[in-house]
Amino acid sequence: MDVNALMQYFITYGPAAIFVIVLLEYLNLPGFPAGVIMPLAGIWASRGGLSFFLTMVITVAAGLTGSIILYGLGRCGGEIFLKKYYRRFPKQKEMIEGKIEYLRQRGGVGIFVSKLLPMVRTLISIPAGVMRMNFKSYCVSSTLGIAVWNLVFVGAGYLFGDAVFTMFG
Repeated sequence: MDVNALMQYFITYGPAAIFVIVLLEYLNLPGFPAGVIMPLAGIWASRGGLSFFLTMVITVAAGLTGSIILYGLGRCGGEIFLKKYYRRFPKQKEMIEGKIEYLRQRGGVGIFVSKLLPMVRTLISIPAGVMRMNFKSYCVSSTLGIAVWNLVFVGAGYLFGDAVFTMFG
C-alpha cells in the first residue's frame, strides 16, 4: 500500500482510522510502523484534515489505550505467560528479568525513557504489569513518553509532510 492509499484511508475513515491504526501499533500487532503512520497523520493535519492538537490527542489516547491493555495483560496473566515463554525461549529470560529489574529501580522514569525507544516502547508495558507497577505512575509516565514520541513523528509529518508526500506520493 502506498502513501496515497494510506492518506485516502484517513480521508475516508477520519480520526477513527488514526486511532485504530495507532492503537494496533502500540499493541505491537502487525501493520504499519509508527514511522509511517504518525507522519501521515501529521500530513493529514497540515492539509486541514484535522487540527494538529486533535491529531496529537487522538494518537496519544490510542497509544495510552494500547499501553494500558498490555499493562493489564501483564498484570492479569503475565507471570503465567512468562513461565511458559521462558520454557520455550530460555535464553530470553535474563533479558526480560533485566527489564523488570530496570523498572523496579527506575519506576516511572524507566517507563518514560522506555516509551522513547523503538521496539522497547510497546513491549515495556507487559513487564510493568507483571511487576504490578503503580497504575497511576505507569499512566502518567506512559502518557508523557507517548506524547514526546508522537510529537516527534506527527510533528515531522506536519512540518515536512508536503515535501515528503510530493517526493514519494
